[in-house]
Amino acid sequence: MKQIRVLVVEDSLVFRELLVKSLNSDEAINVVAAVSDPFQARDAILEHKPDVMTLDIELPRMNGIEFLRKLMPQYPIPAVVISSMSDKVFDALSAGATDFVAKPQVTDRRQLENFMRTELPLKIKIASTAKMSGIRRSTVKLPGDAASHPRIVQATPFAPAKASDILIAIGASTGGTEAIASVLKEFRADTPGIVIVQHMPAGFTEMYAKRLDDQCSMHVKEAETGDAVVQGQALLAPGGDRQMRLVQRGGRFQVECREGPKVNGHCPSVDVLFESVAQVAGKKALGIILTGMGGDGAKGMLKMREAGSPTIGQDESTCVVYGMPRVAYELGAVQYQEKLEDIPQRAYSLLSKM
Repeated sequence: MKQIRVLVVEDSLVFRELLVKSLNSDEAINVVAAVSDPFQARDAILEHKPDVMTLDIELPRMNGIEFLRKLMPQYPIPAVVISSMSDKVFDALSAGATDFVAKPQVTDRRQLENFMRTELPLKIKIASTAKMSGIRRSTVKLPGDAASHPRIVQATPFAPAKASDILIAIGASTGGTEAIASVLKEFRADTPGIVIVQHMPAGFTEMYAKRLDDQCSMHVKEAETGDAVVQGQALLAPGGDRQMRLVQRGGRFQVECREGPKVNGHCPSVDVLFESVAQVAGKKALGIILTGMGGDGAKGMLKMREAGSPTIGQDESTCVVYGMPRVAYELGAVQYQEKLEDIPQRAYSLLSKM
């Protein structure tokens, strides 16, 4: 079995040694170098040609975000950012990082062991499959006039009364933060309500929702039980130990975010959301599945399509990891397969016919 060659970039000597020891205990991984700053990392990349890099954000001489901005155009390498609870992680993803994992509390033995033995090795293995070409980062500017968004402005409009009676469900994983942002930034403020599951640790979903809210025409918030799915608003499932489902009360769509077991290894799970959307909304919903590893969301999207929902899957050429959309496509759940930049236009076209 070919091992994944990993470069560790971490300024703390103690944590760096922990990372090296732990990662080398996984037979699928070989740490080829461990360095403390971006300048050493640059030299190590040229010398060892690693498959994946783990990267801290706060580093001496140059922070991890600036390093990514300088590195990626010249030497695109899958990078897993190890981040404390900070929205800087989203700047790192925008700069080209493939994924991130929350830095554990070193004093919490159980949390540290889970991070070292499970979370980080899994992220590295997924990152090693990432495609570093094509559309990887969100380059769409903030919504503006017709000249800056000709595709969307020219899309067939839908009646506001109808828009309040339909919804969009989106699911994504690895690479999804930038893919979701790229899609949402193209949506107008009168777009039907949206429910979203993006695989992400607890705490980061609130920061991500606020970041999207600042960048998009639609209002974006981390979902809470009882939130109504309304026109012009996107609800992002909270990360952690809660599953988000669509329900209907008093003739209105709402969400419930309840504690529950992982499904397909995830909480929240795209399948859980999509299956509830199929049951509750049926043909009044549009499903979109974006880049991500594994098959979460595929079965749920198939149920949506069987219930009459139109469905869209991101195509292989624009996915960071063509996993979830591929499984959904092979199941027959994807009705339209589109490049990431074409998904908003396709969505508007389908919404106008609902």
